Amino acid sequence: MKTPRIFGHCFLSLSISFVALAACSAAESTNAPSCKACVAAKTTDAAKPAAAEEGCKSLFDGKSLNGWKPTNFIGKGKVEVKDGCILLGKGNDLTGVSFVETNSLSRTDYEIELEGKRVGGYDFFCGLTFPVGKACCTLVLGGWGGSVVGISSIDGMDASENETTKSMEFVKDRWYAIRVRVTAEKIECWIDKEQIVDVTITGKRIGMRFGEIEESAPLGIASYNTASAFKNIRLRRLD
Repeated sequence: MKTPRIFGHCFLSLSISFVALAACSAAESTNAPSCKACVAAKTTDAAKPAAAEEGCKSLFDGKSLNGWKPTNFIGKGKVEVKDGCILLGKGNDLTGVSFVETNSLSRTDYEIELEGKRVGGYDFFCGLTFPVGKACCTLVLGGWGGSVVGISSIDGMDASENETTKSMEFVKDRWYAIRVRVTAEKIECWIDKEQIVDVTITGKRIGMRFGEIEESAPLGIASYNTASAFKNIRLRRLD
């Protein structure tokens, strides 16, 4: 059987790379000058920017709350930065952080992405509040006892009772990639690679659930009676 041409090319490329790396290892062991082929093999991938990074603005430096502040919830838990993450301690009830550079925020045609996990507790570990035109709303992950996801609010109905309502299991201490896309016509949300929200908002009333969570607007992250962690918070313009 003839090997398909594409696999033949891949095999040849891999063979060349292995030979180059072997030559470099030999050079290093004899204190010889580094071989150019090896340097190229080692640096080619590193020199290419990841597609996910292109056009992104980082909103969290991984070292401090620069650009953020603890949200003024009455029973808030401890907020700190540790090991490259924003840690929200378990509060009574809400704990969160709010983005302070509000003048730089996009209000439509943008994506916001982050990674989050539940560290302790059994209610929502992520309430991501974000702007939608002149209004704001919240993506709730793990609410109402730990499994409800959805948008609060659409036409006055919160995440537990509107067309975005779903039930998902969230594993403690497991990181989840969270992404929200806002356009003039839609709100779309993903967890990892699964799309969980795809809702047309034309002609609908978008708003916040009444109560303390309104303190998160226009951009904030909160948890409810739950400890959580967040990292890699980024914003991307779509236009």
